[in-house]
Amino acid sequence: MDYKKIFDLILDENDFTVGGGSSSAIVGAMACGLMGMVANLSKGKDYGYSDKEYDNIIKELNKAKANFLQGAVDDNKAYMLIVNAYKLPKSSEEEKEIRRKAIQNAGIEAAKVPLSNALLNKKVNEIGKKLLEKSNPACITDLQAGVDLSHIGINMGKSNVKANLPLIKDEKIVKNFKKEIENL
Repeated sequence: MDYKKIFDLILDENDFTVGGGSSSAIVGAMACGLMGMVANLSKGKDYGYSDKEYDNIIKELNKAKANFLQGAVDDNKAYMLIVNAYKLPKSSEEEKEIRRKAIQNAGIEAAKVPLSNALLNKKVNEIGKKLLEKSNPACITDLQAGVDLSHIGINMGKSNVKANLPLIKDEKIVKNFKKEIENL
């Protein structure tokens, strides 16, 4: 599945396989697009960065955008790990143990992906805030939209990590995720 299909599923109120985790990645990609546009529209003028610096920012945003689009797909895959883990048989103690481990492992993966997207949104948010001071003022609302989207992506990612923590029974792993969320 590609990010376009993920986006279509996000918009489909009857689909239950894609949600906030993939959405946090999509808004991050949108933020990158808006910020890159503003950086492009700031070149050739004296707004505080050289054209080469704007080009470097655009390159960094394009790399982040590609990672976000993959992150939207990865979040869906991680969610499906949870769904499949809950479908495992549980008629014997051995099957129950296998199922418990599969659920925890799926929960770990399902927390890693939105954490990664949230961290990337934080980086993009910082880029956007720097651009606010050194970019074409005619594009300030577009840039502010990008900054706001990346901030939403941070919060959505954090929420999705928290939503998956109850699946993880290893307190050390849970503690590490909570620490990462606090650092955001």
